Amino acid sequence: MKIRDARPAELAVIREQRVKAYEDHTLKVNKEHWQALKQAITSDADKGAGVELIVAELDNDIAGSVALFPANANAYDGYVEEIAYPEIRVLAVSPQARGKGVATALIKECIRRAKQKGFHSIGLHTGSFMTEAISLYERLGFERVPEYDFEPADDGIVVKAFRLKI
Repeated sequence: MKIRDARPAELAVIREQRVKAYEDHTLKVNKEHWQALKQAITSDADKGAGVELIVAELDNDIAGSVALFPANANAYDGYVEEIAYPEIRVLAVSPQARGKGVATALIKECIRRAKQKGFHSIGLHTGSFMTEAISLYERLGFERVPEYDFEPADDGIVVKAFRLKI
């Protein structure tokens, strides 16, 4: 597996892959929530100042991607106050590459980059319905920070905050 920065020409492929990866959740949320989530994962937020878009390659194909947002970024369109450490966002693994360690490798790369910049924590947010992702984050040592949770659609679905001290 090769972990590297994404190339600008790959952005459309990465966003399309995100949608396919997140489509598993359409049965867990209502249609309006899915549309809002889809809009968020395909938005231009991953092109913001200081955002690092990272991919994992398997056999010369993009198997997954993640965006590492800088500390103090408005990563959640005002739903959360700015956080003083980097945030992992829009982690996605192609359905064909699941179970091959892609998500773990991408998360570890984000942790490595945050440490390299001198940060002592890294965070992320994930929907309460993303149980497999939550299990992965907890296995990697992330802990809940509920003071940064938010409910974007007023539909009972909470976006849960996690942080890892590094």
